Amino acid sequence: MRKLIAAMNMTLDGFCDHTAMIADDEIHQHYNDLLSSAGTLIYGRITFQLMESYWPSIVQEPTGNKPIDEFAVLIDNISKIVYSRTLKDVDWKNTELRREIIEDEILQLKEQAGKDILVGSPSMIVALANLDLIDEYQLGVHPSVVGSGLPLFKNISDRIDLKLLKTKAFGCGALMLYYEPTEKPVFREA
Repeated sequence: MRKLIAAMNMTLDGFCDHTAMIADDEIHQHYNDLLSSAGTLIYGRITFQLMESYWPSIVQEPTGNKPIDEFAVLIDNISKIVYSRTLKDVDWKNTELRREIIEDEILQLKEQAGKDILVGSPSMIVALANLDLIDEYQLGVHPSVVGSGLPLFKNISDRIDLKLLKTKAFGCGALMLYYEPTEKPVFREA
């Protein structure tokens, strides 16, 4: 069974603002390794359009920075699923457009043979967490406090308790925190 891994960078105060974070070579290499270990990447529309507007152009005209150029190729080639009710179609190669999240479809995707599944947008992390489908959270916490923005866990419907599996420190001061959900306690009436 493939794991469904929520992978996201966030500021120390919990916001997802890619412009406030340090995307140095070491962090890009970390995500290159993560993408290499995955077979599918799931996005919501906003993150998908952000990524689609940038990375294919780097494939066409590499920057000369090895980790960035490698990331561009990896993300370009990976199988992508974008969930959107407003997009009419998608042009980025290896991308499938789906209108709504259907729990059974995600469970079937997890049961397929192959590499892990990554979830790389805040809206999809929340939606799949609310369905209790995420097997592991890999949260990159960057040493920045921005005070406002899009909170990563906005609209979580039920408490999620996590067990820390390991940490990874980066030279820039960012930390990667690896968590798995713990079993939900069963409450019985006395």
